[in-house]
Amino acid sequence: MVMNRFVRFCYKWLPIIFGCHCRPDRSFFYKGHQFPVCARCTGMLIGMLLAPMLFVFWVPNVPFLILLMLPLIIDGSLQMKAKYVSTNRRRCCSGVLFGYAIVSLFILFLSSGFNTGVIIGEYLKKHCIPECNHLDFSQYISW
Repeated sequence: MVMNRFVRFCYKWLPIIFGCHCRPDRSFFYKGHQFPVCARCTGMLIGMLLAPMLFVFWVPNVPFLILLMLPLIIDGSLQMKAKYVSTNRRRCCSGVLFGYAIVSLFILFLSSGFNTGVIIGEYLKKHCIPECNHLDFSQYISW
C-alpha cells in the first residue's frame, strides 16, 4: 500500500521535477513497465542520490566537476543538432556524471558560503560588536 503511494508519487512528480519528456524509446523498462523518467533523467537522479554519499569520502574540485558535466552537454547537443542518435546506456551514464557534478557543486558552494559567513561573523564580532567577544564561532569553520 505504502509502496503503491510512493510509486504513484514518483510517476507523477519526477517528470515534472526533471522536466522530462518520458519518451518510451528513450526510457528504461522493468518487467514491462516504463520508468517514470527517461534514461538521461534516470541517470541524473542516480548521480544526485550518490553525490552526498560519496562526498563524505572524497571532495572533488570545481574544474573536475565541470568536466564531469561535459558528456551530457555534448551528447544532448549532438543529438539535438545532428542526426546522431545516442543510446539509452550512454544517456544514463552521462546523466549519472552530470547529476553527481551538479549536486557536488551545490554542496561545495553551500559550504563555501557558510564558511565565508562564519569568517564575516568572526570579523564583525571582533571589530564591530565588542559585547559579543565571548562567543566562539571557530568550531563551525571546516578548514
